[in-house]
Amino acid sequence: MTDQECMELALQEAEQGIAAGDGGPFGAVVILDGKVAGRGHNRVLLKHDPTCHGEMEAIRDACARLGTHDLSGAVIYTTGEPCPMCHGAILWANIAGIVYGCRREDAEEAGFRDRVFHEQISGGTGGPVIREAFRERCRELFARYREGEHTLY
Repeated sequence: MTDQECMELALQEAEQGIAAGDGGPFGAVVILDGKVAGRGHNRVLLKHDPTCHGEMEAIRDACARLGTHDLSGAVIYTTGEPCPMCHGAILWANIAGIVYGCRREDAEEAGFRDRVFHEQISGGTGGPVIREAFRERCRELFARYREGEHTLY
């Protein structure tokens, strides 16, 4: 599949979401081995869940369809530059490439507040207060987990 064909699929996802009133103009598809592995669009309003961005939904769909949490070798096509949350999910899923349409500035012009999240991650001010507490107790939990047999991801 070409970049254009893949981006058209992401745009179709976004259009479906807008028409349904599910959320913003964000659609995404995960392509693996030349095939659509997952697709999704913004469902924040539909699900009353701020994590239901198009990329997150496409990753969830791909993982469910393939029965895995590892999308190594995949490429995600998305109508907007991934926010820090989505970028993190893309990294956790081992997705190899990101192709996006609109920049974060374009999203801001449309009324979205992605810039504040990018600034927070880059060491800016604002956002929630972050502090450490009960580290030793939590380290005990992690140590018990490490001692057992588990699949690491």
